[in-house]
Amino acid sequence: MPQLRIALAQVNTCVGDIAGNSTLVRDWTRRAVQDGAHVVAFPEMTLSGYPLEDLTQRRSFAAANREALERLAADLREDGCGDALVVVGHLGRDDQGPRNSASLLHGGEVVATYDKHHLPNYGVFDEARNFAPGFDLPIVNFHGLDLGVVICEDIWQNGGPVTALGKVGVDLLLCVNASPYERAKDDQRVPLVTSRAREAGAPMAYVNLVGGQDELVFDGDSMVTDEQGRIVARAPQFTEHLLVADLDVEAGGHTSTTVPPEPGPIQLPAFDVRRIVLDPEPVPAYEARPLPRAEPLPDAAEVWAALVTGLRDYVHKNGAKSVTFGFSGGIDSAVSAALAVDALGPGAVHGVSMPSVYSSEHSRSDAAELARRLGCQFQVQPVAEMVDIYVRQLGLTGLAEENVQARVRGMLLMALSNQHGHLVLATGNKTELAVGYSTIYGDAVGAFAPIKDVPKSLVWELAKWRNADAEKRGEVPPIPENSITKAPSAELRPDQTDQDSLPEYDVLDVVIDGYVEGGKGYADLVSDGFDAELVERVLRMVDRAEFKRRQYPPGTKITFRAFGRDRRLPITNRWREVAP
Repeated sequence: MPQLRIALAQVNTCVGDIAGNSTLVRDWTRRAVQDGAHVVAFPEMTLSGYPLEDLTQRRSFAAANREALERLAADLREDGCGDALVVVGHLGRDDQGPRNSASLLHGGEVVATYDKHHLPNYGVFDEARNFAPGFDLPIVNFHGLDLGVVICEDIWQNGGPVTALGKVGVDLLLCVNASPYERAKDDQRVPLVTSRAREAGAPMAYVNLVGGQDELVFDGDSMVTDEQGRIVARAPQFTEHLLVADLDVEAGGHTSTTVPPEPGPIQLPAFDVRRIVLDPEPVPAYEARPLPRAEPLPDAAEVWAALVTGLRDYVHKNGAKSVTFGFSGGIDSAVSAALAVDALGPGAVHGVSMPSVYSSEHSRSDAAELARRLGCQFQVQPVAEMVDIYVRQLGLTGLAEENVQARVRGMLLMALSNQHGHLVLATGNKTELAVGYSTIYGDAVGAFAPIKDVPKSLVWELAKWRNADAEKRGEVPPIPENSITKAPSAELRPDQTDQDSLPEYDVLDVVIDGYVEGGKGYADLVSDGFDAELVERVLRMVDRAEFKRRQYPPGTKITFRAFGRDRRLPITNRWREVAP
């Protein structure tokens, strides 16, 4: 049975950095070839970065992609990698418009290009807006084996190129991906990959992007299955990695270039199947290595890794070197601080305690203790006198007085950002964002919000996990216990707690999850057993807060339906999900 050593390069790219991404491809291809790989596959849109959004419409950018692709093929040959077959994702363009493409490079040339067929137009994806679909189906015979290529969404939809390749026959299927992370994604992804391998009747090598890009984070988790859909090799999550796998692949001797009609309601499009022979000679026999197989991370560790990756890459890819934000002594700022230190190191994190006349002694001491445990930069900047000027001059009371405290703190942080070049973080969580429990131009200021998509109940869970993980490694738990156990409070008036204004978080989070994630309405939630008055109150708060969410900083997406790209509702909107 023919052998083939494949390398899946799970890499971290940056949108628009064609030169940097080209260098990345060369570096990782050299590593793979030095390791004996015959085929090296890179993720979707590696050369251009992903997602491109309306950058796809820039003809100059598409032309730069093409020039870089042809130069890359020649450079790989000069690097001594010309005998390898290298699959690279990039932005293509022809008379029909932009394409989400993957090209096969060999011998210093671009020998074939596949254009993504299925273009997702849901959730965070706008590909039907940005790309034209492809219908060419190149199959490359390399070392006597027929290799087909598909791109990401092509395996998520029934029918299309995977079905077509299964009908005309391939020996190995390469699937290049930029599949964003969300909790429990593997519950869908793994069965999908394994089922498509069975459908194609061939092993599948699935390579996925890793790293953060604006609100999206990619977890890698690249894998290889056999023709029966069993996972035989797997890469770790949230880290750049070269997954090298030796495969025994049966050569099918396929010759068909005609896709027979699909019986039933799903009709296959008219694919243009082309078979290209590069090297018909099998690889000389060699001693195969054991197949590497990393274990997936547990849920809390996986979420933490996603949040760290998203924050780290947003800061670094945008050229910032440090961050600053308020250390309130509460759970949200504590978790944000621990994430920031894990992502950037303690020297790059500048915490600021900004006590007002209502700040408790434990809040001040908890903030200082947090900084001590993390070893980060820390300063105290009281705001009482600044707030008092606004209150006295404008005669502020009630909510106006409360909010001016938050806004003075926001202004103070932005001033420090301007003065020292720090990037400001907003530390609000998804629950607060859902119900509008934040002060616009106050605690909502910032360039990035690391826990924006983390419900309050999960914030506590992550804090406990991070402390337990530190103890397991013999380290000091980073988050003070008092920040975890005390009643949450904005401390904008005497003896205030969050539950003065909000339902208990364990109930509130479930209702919000049903409404936002699950798409349930008022009647559905009441039938689930929730109090009708509570449901109506929560839904009204969520609906009224849309204008605040539009002005909130971006933050790492970890849930199925994050605010922003996933969930976009009109601000001016008189429809309300309330009792009839």
